[in-house]
Amino acid sequence: MAAALPVCYHGAIGKKECEDLLGKKNKDGAYLIRDSETIQGAMCLCVYKQRVVYTYRLLQTHTGHYTVMTAGGVEETFFKTLDDLIRHYKRRNQGLAMHLRHSVKRKTALLIQPQKQPEQEPQRMEVSFPEDQHDYENAPASSDYVEVLPP
Repeated sequence: MAAALPVCYHGAIGKKECEDLLGKKNKDGAYLIRDSETIQGAMCLCVYKQRVVYTYRLLQTHTGHYTVMTAGGVEETFFKTLDDLIRHYKRRNQGLAMHLRHSVKRKTALLIQPQKQPEQEPQRMEVSFPEDQHDYENAPASSDYVEVLPP
């Protein structure tokens, strides 16, 4: 089962709502995590410092680990869980504009439901060849195809 999301995860809120929530907290180091509006499956770590919200893109690897997207040439650090990532960036001088200090918790529980797949039978596609063209397996012996037999 997947690890539980931290209480600072707000899901699919927009940039404006995020900035409003952090502005209400009005504390340097206030932070929350939200879904990215531009990259499906990515998240954003948003940090408040001196009335400015700094946004860092969080990516999840195919192995399930999380990392903060970095500029070219900067080594990435990978974390097993979002809680591990948050714990790391609560320490000073880890590369963020401000270390994480005040979690902005979501007010309500998130209802995450798996997406239902449409219940349709796959459609079959019929392919036909004109009489003057032959497929490889049924090519006449006089054709340009070379017959390959197993040894």
